[in-house]
Amino acid sequence: MLGSANLNVMIKAARKAGRGLLKDFTEVENLQVSAKGPGDFVSRADRRAEEVIREELLTARPTYGFLGEEGTEIAGTDPTRRWIVDPLDGTTNFLHGLPHWAVSIALEHKGQIVAGVIFDPVKDELFWAEKGEGAWVNESRLRVSGRHKMIECIFATGLPFGGRADLPETIHDLGRLLPACAGVRRFGAASLDLAYVAAGRYDGFWERGLKSWDMAAGLVIVREAGGFVEPLRNGGDIMADGAVICANEPVFAQFAKVIRGA
Repeated sequence: MLGSANLNVMIKAARKAGRGLLKDFTEVENLQVSAKGPGDFVSRADRRAEEVIREELLTARPTYGFLGEEGTEIAGTDPTRRWIVDPLDGTTNFLHGLPHWAVSIALEHKGQIVAGVIFDPVKDELFWAEKGEGAWVNESRLRVSGRHKMIECIFATGLPFGGRADLPETIHDLGRLLPACAGVRRFGAASLDLAYVAAGRYDGFWERGLKSWDMAAGLVIVREAGGFVEPLRNGGDIMADGAVICANEPVFAQFAKVIRGA
């Protein structure tokens, strides 16, 4: 597999964490029938995965900063470079024994995401990209879909849960979009939603309320696969706002117009 030294460090860390999580996932399936349930076990698995990734990345690049989904933030002596990590994206899927979750690792340089790795251990799919070098899944080149007609397109999003305030907005989005497309999917792992747009499996994706670790790796992968990526709100900031919209070039303008309600 070709790629920079940094990319290979990221891939090694993602695969190592993924192997541990895959073993834990088998145990979670057994815990589903227990009285206690798997919640505490999954929390520990999540933390262990982040520890594995942090150790791998910072051993290889001790001067880089580190931001992890589990709350770990380390300021590096090199202020221009930072790892952004979600050790287990799709925790609720994992908790319920649903085989759709991933490890996500991104490298930020001077405020720009320059490399990303998303590893799905269950399906053994490794999505990866570096800025200016294209996007790949395992050994195959990625390219966004070429569909031109909205009515033929499938889109993905996340649905707010637990009383989140953005539920009404999302319901309005769906009310405008569903009559205009072939369907909307909600699989519960934003990193894989973005990876699937890059792979042409989805034609587009939008979501609010995301954290930087949910989407950092996916953003560079979509862009390197030829996708259009913008803040969900015109003039917004994807990472600061936690809201993104992306799609292939032919449908992006139509899709964005529908979602933004313009």
